[in-house]
Amino acid sequence: MKDLEGIALTINGTNVSCPPGTTILEAAASHGIKIPTLCHHPGLQPFGSCRLCLVEEEKSGRLMASCVTPVSQDMAIQTDSPRMKRHRGNIVRLMMAEHPESCIVCSKGNRCQLRQVAAQLGIGQTDLYRMHHYKPLEEANPFIIRDLNKCILCGKCIRADHELVVVGAIDYTLRGFDSRPATVHNQGLEDSSCTFCGTCVSICPTGALAARNDRYVGTPQRVYLSVCGFCGAGCSLAVGVYDDQMVEINPSHREDTVNGSTLCVRGHFAHDFLNVKERLTRPMIRKDGQLVSVPWDQALEVIASRLIGIKKKHGPQSVALLGSSKCTNEENYLFQKIARVLLETNNVDNGGYLSGRSVMSVIDSKTDGGRRKTPLAYLEKAQAIFVLGADPSQSIPVVGYYLKRAARNGIPLIVANPRRTELVTFSSLWLRLSPHSELELINGLAALLCERKAYDTYFMDRFTEGFDLYRDGLSSLDLERISGLTGIDMRSLERAADLLDGKRISFVVGHGILQQRYGIQSMEALLNLSLMTGSLGHEGVGFYVLARENNQVGAWDMGAVPDALPGRKPLSSETARKQWERAWQVRVSPDNGLNMVRMIEESEKGNLKALYILGENPLRSLPEPGRVRKALSRLEFLVVQDILANETTQIADVVLPGAAFTEKAGSFTNMEGRVQTFRPVVRPPGEAKADWEILDILGKRMGYPRRYGSLERIRAEISKLIPLYSEMDGGGDQVWVKGSSQRSLFHRDGNGDLIPFSPVVSTEDEVSDDAYPFIAILGSLRFHLGSGTRTSRSKRIRDSGLKGEVEISHEDGARLSLCNGDTVRVVSPYGSVIREVKLETGLRPGLIFVPIAFNANDARNLIRLTPVGERGSPGWKECQVRLEKL
Repeated sequence: MKDLEGIALTINGTNVSCPPGTTILEAAASHGIKIPTLCHHPGLQPFGSCRLCLVEEEKSGRLMASCVTPVSQDMAIQTDSPRMKRHRGNIVRLMMAEHPESCIVCSKGNRCQLRQVAAQLGIGQTDLYRMHHYKPLEEANPFIIRDLNKCILCGKCIRADHELVVVGAIDYTLRGFDSRPATVHNQGLEDSSCTFCGTCVSICPTGALAARNDRYVGTPQRVYLSVCGFCGAGCSLAVGVYDDQMVEINPSHREDTVNGSTLCVRGHFAHDFLNVKERLTRPMIRKDGQLVSVPWDQALEVIASRLIGIKKKHGPQSVALLGSSKCTNEENYLFQKIARVLLETNNVDNGGYLSGRSVMSVIDSKTDGGRRKTPLAYLEKAQAIFVLGADPSQSIPVVGYYLKRAARNGIPLIVANPRRTELVTFSSLWLRLSPHSELELINGLAALLCERKAYDTYFMDRFTEGFDLYRDGLSSLDLERISGLTGIDMRSLERAADLLDGKRISFVVGHGILQQRYGIQSMEALLNLSLMTGSLGHEGVGFYVLARENNQVGAWDMGAVPDALPGRKPLSSETARKQWERAWQVRVSPDNGLNMVRMIEESEKGNLKALYILGENPLRSLPEPGRVRKALSRLEFLVVQDILANETTQIADVVLPGAAFTEKAGSFTNMEGRVQTFRPVVRPPGEAKADWEILDILGKRMGYPRRYGSLERIRAEISKLIPLYSEMDGGGDQVWVKGSSQRSLFHRDGNGDLIPFSPVVSTEDEVSDDAYPFIAILGSLRFHLGSGTRTSRSKRIRDSGLKGEVEISHEDGARLSLCNGDTVRVVSPYGSVIREVKLETGLRPGLIFVPIAFNANDARNLIRLTPVGERGSPGWKECQVRLEKL
């Protein structure tokens, strides 16, 4: 009973009550009592190395490190007694005696915690003999500078590396005055397993670790909170500003965010692309073959008159709008509204199409949108985790951190991937399957579990239908055939079934599923497996689908897609159409519009006459770039609105300069379903404007009766008309999307529709081509995102010297007489790339890995421009190739 009531003690004479297990430091902080510390961080395990947090127990006179000492009943603690102040002062004086006197030029500046504690204690001069132990400055890489002369051995960098990002690149080495955090064999960070996430930099209390910065050294004038503009994790940022220039990025360290105190190399270091000379700063119109600067009024008038004129002459289907998975929710809502209300067309899409939205929609269709809120923190509470076709440590590193922490805590982790990824080291089992054989693997595991009766009968009876037919389909499968097709022996399949038996499963799904030829069938098979095991509708279970772009989810939610209205309501739904027709006072066509690839195809045929591109670069992101360029050149009118001069702006008729996420307000929705709002940090360069403002003005010129005039009015309309976002207008900086499913699983009373099982289907027999004996797998490396339009302009990324080598097995290297650094041409039926070679142990013979985004994203030359993620499509993830040594 005493435990339930809490533990009572006094701190500095104040009565305090707290739960058992609370440390003295935590108890004091919860009651507003500050105890200085340098080694403590709320996201790390208590360590007690700096000893600044010493407190005195009045009754016994003992001195205790408050960060590692739990409270006990009737303790009487003093934190600021003369004795304690003397001890703290001596500790700080000793630290400062070994610390270089370089505060004025130190990048940490006024943020140095040692300096702050010294000031609080009134210590200026140490009156001690200076203890100089010079250590050379380490700045061989473009990301992190290490000045270990300033290191106070707090261990924060080491613990963050081991506990938060779970890499283990650094640890303590040597003893005494020579002790220091270092890599194995004291190599440079660039030669170690360091991923350059920068977590150690942002968590270091002194200037021992600093971001390499050619633009500015010191303390920013102001720091603002924002949201990362790269991947779909939606990390919370603290953006440092000096003279209206962004000079520094750090994690916000907020505990209620997806990333806490972590970031990845892109989020921490690649935002320097925002300051490059290629930024668009003025509207431009093509005259006599050249783009020339013009006033905003002239550019917008040309766009409005040409789009309306082409629509009147050729009909609504002759115009299309390609929106952005990188622009805000508000901007995507306005963009699709211009398409449907003013141009009367459903020809609207966004860059999320490239990431296999058609495959993702399988989950939405089956669950009626019931699985929208999926906090990544639930992964660390899962019963079992199954990662398929995903390498999150490279594509979305923050997800990788969660998975590695979960595995470290003993949660079974199964990784199914043709390549050896970083997660394999942490996994309970690596299923090294053949490319695009995931469908067979999923069905095989389901059949094994079904044989064992390892299914949740209660769950299925209440929430599903069609299990008997599904079970009959599983019973007809030949497991030996599945073993042969997947390349996984029966023993490993049985081991996987053992790990999943009796557990509810969390599925982490990546582009290996979303972009492959059997993506839809594989997702349906995964849904079947989740229904059979009761792995939906509960915390820590269900689907974590990796979203490549920062607002890929939000752009879909806002209706910037050709087959759904805002709120992901299908165009085929008469009820949904009538709702939006009443709201917008227009008729909405029930016919699906053109997706991103169909826009290119219709341009080729001459049917599409005008295209407005917002924040996308199809000439760099789409396969067969020559074909895409030729198709776009057939348009009568091409508008590109972007922040950077790129391959697509070069052929546009009108170019509009938009604003980056740091230069405007708005909101993004991350892959969890977390809606985060943000404010501008700096002003847009030159005459550039926030994209929502451009669209707002343009809408008025095209005939909309009034301007919104503010983001608040746009958000109010979104909140009112889209139930998913009904809490968006509440004023907080983050809310969660709200589910609106009619499925019984997502209703507390259990009433509603049942979720049907899908039929069991198998893959078709593969037809090999002796002229192309290798299978190339296309994938991401953590230093680039997507096609690399933005990250390729980061000076730090460029200076890293990454080459995007083609990875091949040692066996194939020996057979072809190839060594590391040799140059090869990779040839497919559709094109070729030239890269250097890197021999890897994690690949089977016959497989090669080609990183995307390098060399102007030339990897896209290897694949054909076909619909991605649709039935019958060959996919964009793998292709048959041959290697030619040069």
